[in-house]
Amino acid sequence: MPNLRISEAAALLGVSDDTVRRWIEQGRLPAVQDGGRMAVDGRELAAFAQKLAESPDPGTTTAASARNRLRGIVTRVVKDGVMAQVELQAGPFRVVSLMSREAADELELEPGVIAVASIKSTHVVVEIPES
Repeated sequence: MPNLRISEAAALLGVSDDTVRRWIEQGRLPAVQDGGRMAVDGRELAAFAQKLAESPDPGTTTAASARNRLRGIVTRVVKDGVMAQVELQAGPFRVVSLMSREAADELELEPGVIAVASIKSTHVVVEIPES
């Protein structure tokens, strides 16, 4: 695996050279010596970049812009390589959500799990039933 100069690592992470140096000094990012220069191992940089990209814990939601929130129970989860179809029974309403498989896995969705479907859309079809 190649060693990357500090400036290359900074460019890949979207930060300044000084930030990368500070992370190295703080022990957050390991450095190696490469021909008398400080460098970062490519594998270490890749792992560090992934760690930086992880979203922080969102905490408890106190407000949301979605007004339609339906609490229910997951009744079915169908996953393929990339996507998941999750069905939720919220009272008399069946709600079907398509999401990434990664999201379904992270939420640990499976039949029997209590969940909330938050629905917000700029396109809602309204129909009049027959009398």
